[in-house]
Amino acid sequence: MRIVVSGVLIVMLACAGYSQTRNPGISFEKSVHDFGKIREEGGKVTYSFTFVNTGGSPLLVQNVRATCGCTAPNWTREPVPPGGSGYVAATFNPAGRPNAFTKYLYVDTNSDQPMVRLTIKGEVIPKPRSIEDEYPYTIGSLRLKSKHLAFGNIMNTEKKDFRLEVVNGSDDQIELGFERVPDHMEINFQPQVLKAKEKGYIVATYDATVKNDWGILIDRVNVTVNGKSERDYRLVVSANLVEDFSSLTDEDLANAPAVSVDNPEVNFGKMQQNEKFEHEFVLTNNGKSTLFIRKIKASCGCTAVQPEKKQIEPGESVKIKTVFNSAGKRGNQNKTVTIITNDPDRSSVVLRIKGEVEVS
Repeated sequence: MRIVVSGVLIVMLACAGYSQTRNPGISFEKSVHDFGKIREEGGKVTYSFTFVNTGGSPLLVQNVRATCGCTAPNWTREPVPPGGSGYVAATFNPAGRPNAFTKYLYVDTNSDQPMVRLTIKGEVIPKPRSIEDEYPYTIGSLRLKSKHLAFGNIMNTEKKDFRLEVVNGSDDQIELGFERVPDHMEINFQPQVLKAKEKGYIVATYDATVKNDWGILIDRVNVTVNGKSERDYRLVVSANLVEDFSSLTDEDLANAPAVSVDNPEVNFGKMQQNEKFEHEFVLTNNGKSTLFIRKIKASCGCTAVQPEKKQIEPGESVKIKTVFNSAGKRGNQNKTVTIITNDPDRSSVVLRIKGEVEVS
C-alpha cells in the first residue's frame, strides 16, 4: 500500500513539474535603465530591455503600455520559443521636458507573470535659451515676452504699475511709441530708442480712479515701430477693478450689507437651437445697511436685464432677469452673469445658466 501511495505522489509531482515547464516564462536582463544626463536638444534616446523565455512554450508579448506620451514603446511582435530572447524598446523625447524624469512601461504577456513593469529615468539638461525662446512674441522687429499687460486686481482707489521686458531683435536701432492709449493709462518705453539687440521695458500705469468702473476690463493699445503701425501691432491690457474696503472699521463690517441669491445656478436641460430660455434670479440683502449693485455683466450669448432698483435696503429683494439665446450655439452651454456689489465679504457674485443645445 505504501508503495502504491508513493508511486502516485511521484507521478503527481512529475505532472506538476511538467505542466510548469510547459508554460511560458519571462525574465528581463534588467528592469531599470538610467540614461544619465541627456541634452534637451540632443534628440530622442532609446534603450532596449532584453528578455529570455524561461518556460516550455512560446512566449507572446501582447502589449506594452507607457505611462505618458513621452515614451514610445516597441517590442518583439512574434512568439518567442522556449530559451529564445526578445526585446522591449523604450524611446524618450527630451524636447520640452527639462530636469529629472522617471517613466514606466507595463509589459503584458501570456506568461505566469502576466505583467512586468520596466523603468527608464535620467536627467534632461535644458537647452540654452535663444532670444526667440525668451521673447516668443513679435511686433515688427520688437520681441516681447508677452503681448498682454495683465494688471490683475486693482483697488478702485489706487494706481498700479506694470513692467514688461522687451528686446530689439534687429540689427538696427528702433524707435517705439503708442497710439490709442485710454485716459486711465500712461504707457511708455524705457528707453524710447532701442539699439540693436538692446533690452528695454514697456512701463504702464493704470489709474483705477480715472477708469471708474468695476470687474474685469479689457483695453487695447496700438504700438508703433519707427513710426509705423500694422493691424497686429497691438497690446492687450486687462485689469480686475475691485472695491477698496480697507478703511472699514469693525463696526462698519458688522453693519455691512450682505448679498444672497435664491439659487445661483439653474439648468435648462435641453433645448433646440434658436430657442430662448428666461430665468429670474432673486437677489436679497441680508445685511444691516444698503446694498448697492455696482455692475451686472453677462457672458457672451446671455443677457441680463437691469433690476428696477440698484439700492436694496436690509431685508429687501430684487429680481435679476436673464435671457439665454441659443442661436448659433450647440452642445453643452455654461453662461454666467456677474453681479458686483458693495458687500465686503462677497463683492462679486457669479450666477450660472447651464444646459445643452440640440441641433435638429
